[in-house]
Amino acid sequence: MNKSFLSALFVINFLGTLYGYYWYESQLMQTPWYFLPFVPDSPTASLFFTIVLGFFLAGKRWPLMEALASVTLIKYGLWAVVMNLAAGAAGTELNYLHWMLIFSHGGMAVQGCLYFPFYRIKTWHLVCTAVWTIHNDIIDYVFNMHPWVSQSLNAYIPQIGYFTFLLSLFSLLLVWVGNKNFHLSHDNGL
Repeated sequence: MNKSFLSALFVINFLGTLYGYYWYESQLMQTPWYFLPFVPDSPTASLFFTIVLGFFLAGKRWPLMEALASVTLIKYGLWAVVMNLAAGAAGTELNYLHWMLIFSHGGMAVQGCLYFPFYRIKTWHLVCTAVWTIHNDIIDYVFNMHPWVSQSLNAYIPQIGYFTFLLSLFSLLLVWVGNKNFHLSHDNGL
């Protein structure tokens, strides 16, 4: 919670968010307007976290945004790592962009967990986050608005959709358990 560290994270996540939305530019140009909020998953996750960091810097909290940030950072951070590694396993030659995505999104997942001690997430925050997250999965894989993947993975979209749904449940559970366990141990003086 050091202000200098928070400020550095804020700048990194803000710039990463801008780059992430730029990364999706081609796909967003082909996306119907009513699906636009649901297509750029990773930059929206980092946007949520940037907002949380802004609140921390201002000495304030927004627990609903903390829940959204934590769950989506973990989910889409892990998703991008797995999709890039899966593309490599399916025959795509991994280049520096793939490795940049693997490491930057791995960092997103770490950030999602790193701030468990500082979140004030309640059950209703996670319920709202679950609605957003599962709704996003439906938009992505029922309406076919999912982030583009390497061509070597296009034949596996149904499996990717199922994996993504399970990753949503895992991320929600991880945040619930992580937040609850930290606060139980903290409240008991551990």
